[in-house]
Amino acid sequence: MRIQVTRTGGFAGIVRQAEIDTADRTDAPHVHALAREAVAGGLRAPSYGVPDGFHYEITVDGRSVYCADPKLTDSQRELVSLVLREGA
Repeated sequence: MRIQVTRTGGFAGIVRQAEIDTADRTDAPHVHALAREAVAGGLRAPSYGVPDGFHYEITVDGRSVYCADPKLTDSQRELVSLVLREGA
């Protein structure tokens, strides 16, 4: 499973993007579950939360959903954090 996260917005407006491939990960079942839940809780169109908040596009195997701070689900928050921290 290929998971990509793009984060935009924030005070500085800097775009950050990262991607992981779960093929060789030992925690792949957990990441797959997070991805399924994150996609299920996402919106089909970009959404905007609070001023200067972050906006996210989560793409899982080519399917994109959108979410924004402060209304991320727990799964979205964990997945975004994981991909931005460990992704290339």
